[in-house]
Amino acid sequence: MTTGSDTRVDTAALEIVDADLLLGDGEQTVTALDGVSLTVRPGEMVAVVGPSGSGKSSLLAVAGALTAPDSGTVRVGGRDLLTMKKAEAAKFRLEQIGFVFQSGNLIPSLTAADQLRLVSHLGSTKGRTFRDPLALLEQVGLGHKADRRPDQLSGGERQRVGIARALVSTPSLLLVDEPTAALDRARSHEIVQLLARETRESRVGTVMVTHDYDVLDYCDRVVEMTDGRLTPR
Repeated sequence: MTTGSDTRVDTAALEIVDADLLLGDGEQTVTALDGVSLTVRPGEMVAVVGPSGSGKSSLLAVAGALTAPDSGTVRVGGRDLLTMKKAEAAKFRLEQIGFVFQSGNLIPSLTAADQLRLVSHLGSTKGRTFRDPLALLEQVGLGHKADRRPDQLSGGERQRVGIARALVSTPSLLLVDEPTAALDRARSHEIVQLLARETRESRVGTVMVTHDYDVLDYCDRVVEMTDGRLTPR
C-alpha cells in the first residue's frame, strides 16, 4: 500500500459494516440483508455468488446508494452514503460509482462514443475530470466502432461499451450485475477478463454479482450470499 496524496489507494473503495435491510411489510417482510459486512480495496475484484433471492441485488443497491439499509454503515471512497441528501447522493453516484448491467443498458439512439460523452456531460462540474471517451473505447478494444449504435454491435461489444461508460468518470467503485448472462462461454471469459484488467489498471474496486462459476478464477476474492448473509467462499 502506498502513502501520500493518492487517497484512493489508502481508502477502501467500498466499506459496508453490519448492514441490515428489510423489504416488504407485515407477514410479507423479507430479510434482504442480515448483518452484512464487506470491504473492497482499490484494484480488487470481488465476486458475489449465491442463489436467486439470497440478497445479491439488495447488496448492489445498498452499495450503489440506491437503497439505504435499515441499520449499519456504507462508505464509498471514504464517503458515508447514509449522511447524503438525495441530490448529493445522485451526483455522487454519477461521479464515483460505475454501474455495469446485464445487457449493457445502452441508449439505442446514441453511438458508442456518445454513450460515454453523455456521462461526461451530465457529470461536468468545476474541477471534475473525466476520461477521454475515444481513448477509453480504444482501451476496451472498440475504438474502431466508436460511431456504431447498440443495434450495430454484438452482445459482447455492447458489454464492452457498458464497461467503458462505467469507467469514464474514474469512479471509486464499479458495481457489475450478471455481465455474462446473455453471452456465450468464450465471450463471458473475454468480458470478465476485461473487467479484471480494468479493475487493476484503473485502481477501482469492483463488486460483480454472477451465477457464472466458470469465470470466478479472474476474481481476487469470492463471497457467497445465503438468506441475506455474506460469507467467504
